[in-house]
Amino acid sequence: MKVSQLLLASSLAITSPLVSAQQLDITISNLTNGIHFTPFVVAGHDMNTHIFKVGQAASSELQMLAEGGNISGVVGVLNAANAVVVKKTAGGLLTPGTNTQLMLDTGTNEYLSLSSMLLPTNDGFAGIDSWKIPTEPGVYWINVNAYDAGTEANDEIINGGGASNAAGIPAAPGMDGGTNGTGVATTDANQTVHVHRGNLGDDQPTAGKSDLDNRIHRWLNPVLRVRVEVQ
Repeated sequence: MKVSQLLLASSLAITSPLVSAQQLDITISNLTNGIHFTPFVVAGHDMNTHIFKVGQAASSELQMLAEGGNISGVVGVLNAANAVVVKKTAGGLLTPGTNTQLMLDTGTNEYLSLSSMLLPTNDGFAGIDSWKIPTEPGVYWINVNAYDAGTEANDEIINGGGASNAAGIPAAPGMDGGTNGTGVATTDANQTVHVHRGNLGDDQPTAGKSDLDNRIHRWLNPVLRVRVEVQ
């Protein structure tokens, strides 16, 4: 090869944009003892798009997800930003100790986000915010924390509440919740998205401050482990 050809090839290698990874094989595992996860929203998107940001007030769409597991608002925001979105139901709820798998073709999108509500909680959700997708094929692991949306006091009362601005917890899917709780908290001191303090619970099934069982519904972060295979 002539010197001029070598210089041209080198120039093209430097100026050509890197092609982002397109196909992701994703496995989401529930690491908790007694928490269920509502349907997940998983998306490949650009650097300007976010489902949530720690330290900032939750959007109304995130509030819908965190308080009632309703992902339609977040999906709408992502679709408007030309994200590639997958809605994963895990056959219903992702139960403790189980996992769910999905494939995501990100196209030219370089960032990955996901989110799901924790049940039973008032406004707890797990999420990844704008993880930069590696360009090198391989297997990558992400430990995922639980966050508090800061939109509702953590009263820990199971009353069927799930709509935005309606106090209370929608349900305890494991049918292991209590009744007659008087309420753990009436206000949330931090009204921005922040790391969740966890459920406090108590050991009084039909009395006490909480309807949650401290032997079942407590957790420590991380609550999910996500395996991402970049192909």
